[in-house]
Amino acid sequence: MGKLRNHKDLDVWKQSMDLAIDVYAMTKRLPKEEIYGLISQLRRAAVSIPSNIAEGAARKNKKEFIQFLHIALGSLAEVETQILIVQKLNYVQGIDSLTERIIAVRQMVNGLIRYLKNNP
Repeated sequence: MGKLRNHKDLDVWKQSMDLAIDVYAMTKRLPKEEIYGLISQLRRAAVSIPSNIAEGAARKNKKEFIQFLHIALGSLAEVETQILIVQKLNYVQGIDSLTERIIAVRQMVNGLIRYLKNNP
C-alpha cells in the first residue's frame, strides 16, 4: 500500500468511483416509474461504496478503516442484489461488465482488509 496520502491514492477507491458512475449511467436506462425505487436505491448504494472507503481512509485508526471497508462491502452487496433484480425484471440487458466491476471491487476491498489486518 505504501505511503497513503489520502483516499484518492487508493486503487479500490478509484475503481469504486468508476462503479458508481457506471451505475448512474445504467440507471438512466431504467423506466421512469423506478425513480423513487430501484434508481434511487441503486444510486445511493453505489455512492456509498467510495464514500465509505474515503471516510475510512480519513480515520486515524486502522480498526475504524476496516469497519468502513466492511460497510462498503455491504453496499456492494446491495448494488449487486439490486442489479440482479433489474435483470430479472428485464429492465436492462447486457450489464455483465457492471457485474464484473462489482466482483473486482469486492476483491480489492477484501484484499485491503486482509492487508490492513496483517500489517501493523
